[in-house]
Amino acid sequence: MSSERYLTFALGKGRLADKMLGLLEQTGITCEEMKDKSSRKLIFVNEELKLKFFLAKGPDVPTYVEYGAADIGVVGKDTILEENRRVYEVLNLGFGKCRMCVCGPISAKDLLLHHERIRVATKYPLIAKDYFYNKKHQTVDIIKLNGSVELGPIVGLSDVIVDIVETGSTLKENGLEVLEEICPLSARMIVNQVSMQMETERIKSLIARMKCLITANEK
Repeated sequence: MSSERYLTFALGKGRLADKMLGLLEQTGITCEEMKDKSSRKLIFVNEELKLKFFLAKGPDVPTYVEYGAADIGVVGKDTILEENRRVYEVLNLGFGKCRMCVCGPISAKDLLLHHERIRVATKYPLIAKDYFYNKKHQTVDIIKLNGSVELGPIVGLSDVIVDIVETGSTLKENGLEVLEEICPLSARMIVNQVSMQMETERIKSLIARMKCLITANEK
């Protein structure tokens, strides 16, 4: 494919985008347009390197990448698992570290140990279902929430929750704690399957540079 073709990045809005842009700058890739916080643009371009960037809500990033609207995406592992899109996960970027956990009052621990039928409130029904049905072999009723899932056990909507835990301070303040850990999470780079075939050299070169940088930063 012609080297004149643009590579397009979809970046999850917020801290992930800021961190990724910082990493890219360390590899010599910049996008000056994105530094203008007053800009109303939706697409940002680096003409010299033939790169385009746009910001998207986290859950939409894997969709843009699967359908080829973006060649490369940066998003949390939680979103990749929950959206379950046909993309290649190529790199653990090492930032945005947290955990996906089952949380609740200490009294709920027995319900988990004895595999009783329980109600689980979560923003991540696919992750919760996979964990309880396929890994724990426990039948549960999953309740999808969009707001503060910590409310679930407090108001009696659910026995436990499945949610992201960073420090655990919000849980403690509300009388909840981590009961089981499902998986570690962090920001990941994903690639469109066709783009990986058509732009193999450019994409693999970028991945290699990013890997070296991440390794160097960890030392």
